[in-house]
Amino acid sequence: MQDKKAIPGEMVQAEVVGRCRFRRQAAGMAMAVALCALMAAGSHDAQAEVGPPEKVSIKFGFIKLTDMVPLAIAYENGYFEDEGLSVTLEAQANWKVLLDRVISGELDGAHMLAGQPIGATIGFGTQADVITAFSMDLNGNGITVSNAVWEELKKKLPMKDGKPVHPIDPKYLKTVVDGYKKKGKPFNMGVVFPVSTHNYELRYWLAAGGMNPGYYAPTKGDISGTLKADVLISVTPPPQMPATMEAGTIDGYCVGEPWNQQAVFKGIGVPVATDYEVQVNNPEKVFGVTKAWADANPNTHIRVVKALIRAGYWLDADNNKNRAEAVKIISKPNYVGADEAVIANSMTGTFEYEKGDKREAPDFNVFFRYHATYPYYSDAIWYLTQMRRWGQIPEAKPDAWYMETAKKVYRPDIYAAAAKELVVEGKLKPRDFPDFDKETGFKGPQKGFIDGIVYDGRKPNDYLKQFKIGLKGNEKP
Repeated sequence: MQDKKAIPGEMVQAEVVGRCRFRRQAAGMAMAVALCALMAAGSHDAQAEVGPPEKVSIKFGFIKLTDMVPLAIAYENGYFEDEGLSVTLEAQANWKVLLDRVISGELDGAHMLAGQPIGATIGFGTQADVITAFSMDLNGNGITVSNAVWEELKKKLPMKDGKPVHPIDPKYLKTVVDGYKKKGKPFNMGVVFPVSTHNYELRYWLAAGGMNPGYYAPTKGDISGTLKADVLISVTPPPQMPATMEAGTIDGYCVGEPWNQQAVFKGIGVPVATDYEVQVNNPEKVFGVTKAWADANPNTHIRVVKALIRAGYWLDADNNKNRAEAVKIISKPNYVGADEAVIANSMTGTFEYEKGDKREAPDFNVFFRYHATYPYYSDAIWYLTQMRRWGQIPEAKPDAWYMETAKKVYRPDIYAAAAKELVVEGKLKPRDFPDFDKETGFKGPQKGFIDGIVYDGRKPNDYLKQFKIGLKGNEKP
């Protein structure tokens, strides 16, 4: 991919003057001079707080998933250019490679699983200080099972008008899993990475149905996540999920789009749940950089976040009116590289379960609504609770530790700086953002979970005590 040309910081004033020359030809001289003065002042004010970028030519990584789209839109719509940045976007082979390349400095930043900066910071898998100042989206994942599993599962489901009632209670899958056990067969499912949203969502859904998805035991040298498991969960890169299931290696998977809809189009599997049905408006991907990179390039970082905020706003603007255009953009091989129809099946406000069972899902992908782009501490703490629940954090931690860790990783201060600049520039309005003078970084108690358990980010240990399956208190895997 060719880099788009940067607009260096020192050229912003010249660009204003150029626009003014055009306006002089179209309006009276006195009015034009006044207008130019206002424009120049606006340009000066917009840059008063955030200086020119320390690093202009930058490279960002992504995985071929629908929710990389804020990066693509920031690039294609010129939002990075507006910030004086020359950006290259580069697809990565898998999440481990992506994280390793950010840590090594081969990439300046990347589209990341929300759990990756957190996992790296606490040292699960890889130890590194990685931060995020931007949440890329809410929702966007699904749980899909093979045709063979679906045939057994569908027999047990309540129906309405000839179609399964959604959300599907995972207790019905338990009867299928129990049948596998009786035959001495393992029930295998795939996720994309050990600290991925998909791993925690799938585990949450399975446990809500009475199935133990297994524990990690790092202090015992067991990081398979299959200790005491009723369902064996393994890692497969997202684009390989459908083929891996078709080959019979796994019986189902949890992944982001378009790889659930791909199973429908290929006729090899059926999505049984969306993550919206597991947890309403769950935080999904983030934009991550190393703390060292952020410290060395504070202005560049803020400018990147500004561009991404604008991209998120554009994607959700006017009831998703730009989604069809976004689908065309990311269907290109250099982005997601999937058929437009497959991407559109979930990204434009619908979701197809069994072939022909397409339902309205206006919030399947959310890129800006509900303050989706703001990095809430409570989101980070939820991930930490799931890491503790399944043994990735092998020992009990006090509530204060959860808060301290969230503050190390999630940086709403950087987000606020970017948002305020966009307001000064007139690109967005104060109402588009949280009230930064009052915002605490904690959402109110959240009730939208499939098992009815309420999550309060201020009380992580009390939250963990509510689960029948999973570690809590001083329990160890």
